[in-house]
Amino acid sequence: MDIAQNAALVVVDVQQGFEEVDFWGTRNNPAADDNIAALIDVWQSTGRPVVFVRHDSVKPGSPLRTGYGGNGFKEYVERRRGKGSGAELLVTKSVNSAFLGTPDLGAWLREAGISQVVLAGIQTNMCVETTARMGGNLGYEVVVAFDATYTFGLEGPFGWRQSADELARASAVSLHGGGFAAVVTTEDVLTAAK
Repeated sequence: MDIAQNAALVVVDVQQGFEEVDFWGTRNNPAADDNIAALIDVWQSTGRPVVFVRHDSVKPGSPLRTGYGGNGFKEYVERRRGKGSGAELLVTKSVNSAFLGTPDLGAWLREAGISQVVLAGIQTNMCVETTARMGGNLGYEVVVAFDATYTFGLEGPFGWRQSADELARASAVSLHGGGFAAVVTTEDVLTAAK
């Protein structure tokens, strides 16, 4: 696997509100936060661009709503913002895709001549997956560092329920098998990026 010297790391919604277990339920992949931090560190130390995406929920009870403490980035992300030698961008959004936020992520990537994006963050099957699908549709080479993401169990139609692990695996299969993104490990990405 090749990671371009100007590949953008897109860190999706790594916000304090996702720590509210009573709201979200049980998460998977407890190693995700360490893997996200490791990716940010390598991107910043190699001068690659980093995009921090924040979900500004418009839902009144959401732990990610604007003006509520949960809207802020997790401490380890906030501590790293502004520390790299490469370009950095903050994108805010109120929908699932980072490509539908402010400022326009696609325009920023095009202007910088960036064609490869590496995704990490929360939730695997929601905003990470939606951003990956849109990125693939828009012609970007998308890489998802699967173990640098996590999600929560959900109930859907007909009383169907899937655990966080089941949803994450289904997301990975859809993205990788469907040709939207290469779904790989954090270690693969770090090895290729150093």
